[in-house]
Amino acid sequence: MFSYRILPLIGCALTGFSAWAQSPAPAPSLLRQIDEGFVQVFEKAAPSVVVIDAAKKRGTSSDPRDDLDSFLRAPDGPPVPPRETPESQGSGIIIRADGMILTNHHVVSGAEKITVKLKDGRHFPAKLIGDDEQTDVAVVKIDASELPVAVWGDSDKLRVGQLVAAIGAPFAMESSFTIGCVSGKGRLGLTPEATPLEDYIQTSVLINPGNSGGPLLDVEGRVIGMNSLVNGLNRGLAFAIPSSLLKEVSDQLIAKGKVAHPALGIRIETLDADNPLREQIQGIEKGVVVTTIEPGTPAYQSDLRPADVITAIDGFPVATARELRGQVMKKRVGQAVALSVWRGGKTLKISVIPGDMSALAGSQPAPGRPSASAFNEASGGLHLAEVTQAVADRLGLKKPGGALVAEVDPESPAAIAGIQRDDVLTEINGKAVADASVARKLLENHDRKKALLLFVERKGQKTYAVLKNEK
Repeated sequence: MFSYRILPLIGCALTGFSAWAQSPAPAPSLLRQIDEGFVQVFEKAAPSVVVIDAAKKRGTSSDPRDDLDSFLRAPDGPPVPPRETPESQGSGIIIRADGMILTNHHVVSGAEKITVKLKDGRHFPAKLIGDDEQTDVAVVKIDASELPVAVWGDSDKLRVGQLVAAIGAPFAMESSFTIGCVSGKGRLGLTPEATPLEDYIQTSVLINPGNSGGPLLDVEGRVIGMNSLVNGLNRGLAFAIPSSLLKEVSDQLIAKGKVAHPALGIRIETLDADNPLREQIQGIEKGVVVTTIEPGTPAYQSDLRPADVITAIDGFPVATARELRGQVMKKRVGQAVALSVWRGGKTLKISVIPGDMSALAGSQPAPGRPSASAFNEASGGLHLAEVTQAVADRLGLKKPGGALVAEVDPESPAAIAGIQRDDVLTEINGKAVADASVARKLLENHDRKKALLLFVERKGQKTYAVLKNEK
């Protein structure tokens, strides 16, 4: 395999290699090492790469990822609509000697018949063991034994600039081998309907339709990703699912036929300069704000509160909402995680046990948080009433208490901050609201030069709103 001392001489991309090759020739022995290194990567990995043909019902729309060149948003326009096709061809990776094969969900989705062709020319019918649309990963199985198995690499240790290679069947050209480098990591928002699970490796490896499901390899021939997306033909923008995610998802698919994605049951946003909580929080510069806690979720049962700022999960620092989502996705459903939370000038440790994302789905999105305008009256535009037992029963509250928002004046600070009718105020600037009279006094006696932080119960959700003066 490659010696690390020669990697800088190869260059990052094929163009770099070409330029290097035109410079004064190095010792012939070094050229032979480079040449032999690439050959060994292919010879080690190619036997574990298969071709997958998925016959689909005629007239059904395929996933646009079947046409890799049209899937991502083109620089000059929207993505091209998916074509109607009776067949999808892709690649796969043998991950177990008994015939377990890893590929993309979009390659086999909706298939009535799946056929696998090995590098030695044998054909096998395959059955779908399980697939996961969220991560675009699927596992199929053929009735075979003693198959050559791919060797896993560690995508978490991958660095930008490292040489990588791909094997697949672009345009039905089986066992095609191309090389390039890692151009970026942690790419997300690439697909028309991006999910929180997106975490692609960007490479300059040349891939085309038919490469989907094939391996991305390091210089030792180990699988460090699965090629899945490309932004246009010959544009040098290819994307692969990292091996760390592939292993986690494939293990669950093989064991259960489905994947349980962990979720806490919170809505979050990055604590940046424009965040409405910025003036309320002192002593911390980075973190992730909990905007809403959904009813009946693990976070709702924990000590977590709206307006908390999460700074770390299991000791791993998080500065953006994306980083927090990524860390949560690495956890297991039912396994407790420790959140480092900034609240009231102190760091707290809060334990939350993630639930299954599919079981927590379906809640309505929280309203946006537009900037607030100046107070035009002491109440901020709120008309409050008592939370009686009848009101508590109607709103599904455990017991009476707090102040009911009976009406919100249009265009008032409260309306601009997103407060809604039937919200229940439970706390104002850190002081508990026992009833409507307490809330009115807190609103009337506040310092108009400072913002107000209101904790709110809304249809079972826990959230917050910030009322503040214009600057």
